[in-house]
Amino acid sequence: MTRKRRADNAKVLFPAGLPVSKPVHYDAGETIFSQGDECTDVRYIEEGVVKLTLVSNRGRGGILGFLGHGDFFGENCLNGQAFYSTSAVALVPGTVMVINRKKMVKIINEEPAVCSRFINYLLARNHRIEEDLIDHLFNSSEKRLARTLLLLADYDAGNADVTIMSRINQDTLAEMIGTTRPRVNFFMNKFRKLGYIHYDKNGRLEVYKTLAKVLHD
Repeated sequence: MTRKRRADNAKVLFPAGLPVSKPVHYDAGETIFSQGDECTDVRYIEEGVVKLTLVSNRGRGGILGFLGHGDFFGENCLNGQAFYSTSAVALVPGTVMVINRKKMVKIINEEPAVCSRFINYLLARNHRIEEDLIDHLFNSSEKRLARTLLLLADYDAGNADVTIMSRINQDTLAEMIGTTRPRVNFFMNKFRKLGYIHYDKNGRLEVYKTLAKVLHD
């Protein structure tokens, strides 16, 4: 889902009178909610990137995906789920809005246009998370890195105050794609030499859309 489509969805899903809390700020690495916590609210990402993780009954952990500006999460509480089935962690400093479950259910029931747009949003978001899973299962670490950089660059463009790309280091990228930092460093140097990425004079990473060529090689 593009930044423009996420922004359009947010405008429709936040009509005048929809009660939300004051923005809650989270530092990088801070837990927004944990797997097993009581499921009471839907969250909306105003700024930043959020990592969704899951731990199995046997203690094995995994990353389900990443969400950014204009995305919702924790929406399972809307169908009566009592506890969050995943954990949500701020990958970079960001701001999250909290929407009370009962009030969100009320407006979805009373506003057919909002309900339709919210369903379409969830379908598109879930499709992207499925693509994330396929990416981890079948693609090389080079392609996983390229796809992650393109997604982060899109989220970065949607944040007015938080520069995501300047806060993502190679250790974080390695965690995101499931490889080692030396491998990330190797591919980043390769992408730079090919002109797919660039570091400006302040060290900020710029990602060009031509990086998508890596996905089709």
